[in-house]
Amino acid sequence: TPYSDGEFHTRNIVLFTEDVAKRTNGALEIKVHSSGSLIKHPDIMRAVSTGQVNIAEFLLGQFGNEDPVFAADNLRHARHPMRTPILISAARGMTLLFSVPWPGQGIYTKTPLKSVDDLKGTKFRTYSPLTARLAELLGASPTVIQVPEIPQMFATGAVQAMITSSATGTSTKAWEFVSNYYKTSAFHPKNAVVVNTRAFKRLPKDQQAAVVSAANLAEPRGWAMSKQREKDGDATLAKNGMTLHEPDAAMKAAFAKVGAQMAKEWEATAGADGQAILKAYYKK
Repeated sequence: TPYSDGEFHTRNIVLFTEDVAKRTNGALEIKVHSSGSLIKHPDIMRAVSTGQVNIAEFLLGQFGNEDPVFAADNLRHARHPMRTPILISAARGMTLLFSVPWPGQGIYTKTPLKSVDDLKGTKFRTYSPLTARLAELLGASPTVIQVPEIPQMFATGAVQAMITSSATGTSTKAWEFVSNYYKTSAFHPKNAVVVNTRAFKRLPKDQQAAVVSAANLAEPRGWAMSKQREKDGDATLAKNGMTLHEPDAAMKAAFAKVGAQMAKEWEATAGADGQAILKAYYKK
């Protein structure tokens, strides 16, 4: 996993691995390598797909350039478990075990925003193709930065704003380099926990069942942890002196206009898989 030991995604994964060990009486042990210590985030999907590692977690939206459907949850304000095994198909050599969303994404700035236009010309930290597109449509310059590098990039002036959750804001101590957090709740990007299909099928049937059972508990637990993490994160930002803003009507309208354009662009490239996801979403 690319995230630190303290992050709720990692804590949920540790509980998952402990559950697997219990259910197999210690016969199957899964070792957690956190903070990208084993494989860096951009390389994780390929690593599990090729069998370099057996099991891994990664942010779906990070791989939107490989297939537009990976970016689906970067466009929709969905709070229900939109499970998309279509994304993690056998053709990629992976099987989806469970997925958990981040809290809603908000915008961090050093100085207060009078309007969305204040973001024009800023260097804007992004972490996926669609967050980069968001920055472009806001008139900002997208700069891809991984979570551990955020504080240093702000300190050196490499970026002046970013979009991320209050969870990441607290884990990076955002109050040390920015003062404002706009609670846009723009989207809830999801992390996927996947297993190399070939490695999974080599396990005895009872161990396969144990892994699936543990995953079925990990997903709803992770969703509950995410909701609590958002509440705790907002409170921690405020406690440390940051100003939390609810976007006004004009700001909401400006963001909605950008969001509508992004959704339209995505739908045009998403193909049949994307249309199937959209159909299921609208039905829900």
